[in-house]
Amino acid sequence: MTLARALDADQRADALQQLGSGELDVLVVGGGIVGAGAALDAVTRGLKVGLVEQRDLASGTSSRSSKLVHGGLRYLEMLDFALVKEALEERGLLLTRLAPHLVRPVPFLYPLQHAWERPYVGAGIALYDGMAMTGKFDMGVPKHKHVFRKQLARMAPDIRTDGLHGAIRYYDCQVDDARLVMTIARTAANNGAHVATRTKVTGFLREGDRVVGVNARDLEGQRDLEIRARVVINAAGVWTDEVQELVGGEAQLDVDASKGIHVVVPRDRIRSECGFITKTEKSVLFVIPWGQFWIIGTTDTPWDLDLAHPAASRTDIDYLLGHVNQLLKDPLDHRDVVGVYAGLRPLLKAVKKQGENNGGETTKLSREHTVANPVPGLVLVAGGKLTTYRVMAKDAVDHALRDVEHAPASITDRVPLMGAWGFEARTNQRVALSRSSGLDIGVVDHLLGRYGGLVDEVLALIHRRPELGEPLPGAEHYLRAEVLYAVTHEGARHLDDVLARRTRVSIETPDRGITAARPAAELMAEALGWDDAQRDDEVDHYLRRVEAERQSQLMPTDQEADEARVKAPDIVQA
Repeated sequence: MTLARALDADQRADALQQLGSGELDVLVVGGGIVGAGAALDAVTRGLKVGLVEQRDLASGTSSRSSKLVHGGLRYLEMLDFALVKEALEERGLLLTRLAPHLVRPVPFLYPLQHAWERPYVGAGIALYDGMAMTGKFDMGVPKHKHVFRKQLARMAPDIRTDGLHGAIRYYDCQVDDARLVMTIARTAANNGAHVATRTKVTGFLREGDRVVGVNARDLEGQRDLEIRARVVINAAGVWTDEVQELVGGEAQLDVDASKGIHVVVPRDRIRSECGFITKTEKSVLFVIPWGQFWIIGTTDTPWDLDLAHPAASRTDIDYLLGHVNQLLKDPLDHRDVVGVYAGLRPLLKAVKKQGENNGGETTKLSREHTVANPVPGLVLVAGGKLTTYRVMAKDAVDHALRDVEHAPASITDRVPLMGAWGFEARTNQRVALSRSSGLDIGVVDHLLGRYGGLVDEVLALIHRRPELGEPLPGAEHYLRAEVLYAVTHEGARHLDDVLARRTRVSIETPDRGITAARPAAELMAEALGWDDAQRDDEVDHYLRRVEAERQSQLMPTDQEADEARVKAPDIVQA
């Protein structure tokens, strides 16, 4: 039995009260993967920590990735050996120690177009495995294997093998990125961090040249507060430039936004035991198994429009379908697309000097992160990738504490995330859990893969209210209990939070969650105290969001797609 602290309305109210009184050691701005990681790193060093996020946890880049935990074969070809080794070590750590309930191995095929690729690609993947095996943590996945044409045809019947010289099968890992962020934030809160979403930083508090905190606004309570902190860590990703403008002075970091889009198609449209990866002229194409679906991505194009809601255009979707169809016997078309999502990668480049032209290429920019200190009391961290979030967070906190004598060292390589404890035992007890709960064993496996050892909390809801064990109408692969649990334990405050991030209903149902919206809102209303008008407003907003996204995906250009998407702004206005 766990005594885990919930992210709920009471926790948020308490966090806001604590943030507005006294002084923190560290305030983290940004509730994405790096911000949540920094809050966990700092609080487990024994510091008094707060985290504020303008929208929802993982509402930006950190819920719109390829959902891979990987070393990055692409960077190996760029000879960025240090980055690949670091990422592979973090992959092993997440898989075997920190989040075994959320991170799982996935086999990939690397199709070989030419005979000469077998020794070349084979040597690269052997090095990839070798780096993982010699890292500080367990490799956690099987070694690669050479596959020849007949084997490939059996493993992936829908791949065109006539022009291929076989493939190489290797393993990486995947994770529900938004769930990982929420779990890290909840783990930080469970260790004493004060986490407040829908709280916008409006300015910085200064004493002379030093930053001593921030002015912030609770967007839901419509009240302002001062949050004082010895050090502020900004982990705002693609919003880094905007934060630097609030500080004033000469910028130390220049972050480019690069748009990457993904499409989701039903699993039965591509018969294959493995995912696969191939290079395009601009980026890397992944076809990734995702439960009952495939995720296909990604693009890599400059984006200078709305940062909160990057839009996928029809041109983007055509690009992905065109490239994946080069590998398939039975081509995909727009009718096969169940879901689409677009995210922005924060890519670092040299700070622009007045009069310089830096161009618009984003595919050649490094994914390595940088930590900067533009003024005393403020630390900026930007760049990097999902897999190495823990290293980025550690570096940011180290930088924040660099003038502190005998500062505690990071221990996050030894702090399992909530749900990791008890996961293996509960997995071994899956049959007994099925019998005691009355749920099908496949449903129990689904819950274990989302909640790990915290599955008992979800099952307790169902025990008290058996109707919560029924599927959510319109999204039958989720239970009604999961919607309620997202509100009572996982910090969800709006319908978007549940359908787009705590679950992935918005990209996993043909109607993008329209049918599920009202049943989910009704469950949320009872937990959050919504009246009928507020419940209806939440549903209406979600329907308008879906329609705006669909319209944007019909547009040929980024500009037109952006104009269509911004017609449905956030339900809570900044």
